[in-house]
Amino acid sequence: MSSVQLIVGLGNPGEQYEQTRHNAGFWFVEEIARQYQAVFRPEAKFFGELAKIQVGQYQAWLLKPATFMNRSGQSIQALAKFYRLAPDQILVAHDELDLPVGVAKLKTGGGHGGHNGLRDTIAALGTPNFHRLRLGIDHPGDRHQVVNYVLKAPAKIERESIDEAIYQSARVLSEVLNGDWAKAMNQLHTKPVK
Repeated sequence: MSSVQLIVGLGNPGEQYEQTRHNAGFWFVEEIARQYQAVFRPEAKFFGELAKIQVGQYQAWLLKPATFMNRSGQSIQALAKFYRLAPDQILVAHDELDLPVGVAKLKTGGGHGGHNGLRDTIAALGTPNFHRLRLGIDHPGDRHQVVNYVLKAPAKIERESIDEAIYQSARVLSEVLNGDWAKAMNQLHTKPVK
């Protein structure tokens, strides 16, 4: 497995979306940037905001597409092409309806599950074979309520659980960057005993 050199957070740009569930991917890369004192700067040629982190001997880009969610792939493809990154060197963090709040799971490949950001990324990269960090936001229970649900802010207690999942995900960053997926998944998917 190759090491990850680009971590993308999916979300919608603009203040009105900042606190919405659909921006969980943004929250993840913002937390990583905070931990590693990295600063996001607008990069017009990549249609997004970019930051760079150094974790031990590994360097990685953090990207927040400034396109809306359903055009995320444009930003990811532009950067991947410029730096000649293969899809398996990319980790995409996104909100996940099929996981309970507070659960985070790593996976490689698979479908888009109706997620417009993933759908566009798969189309832009021409393959589903990139890594994903799925941040659980739970399902509203009715598919007709999904759009409204993801574009609303979670309740305070839910946000705390999502933030905790993001924190736990950030703890396996060095394994992710050196391509040790088995160890990263094992650590992240095994709940610590309280």
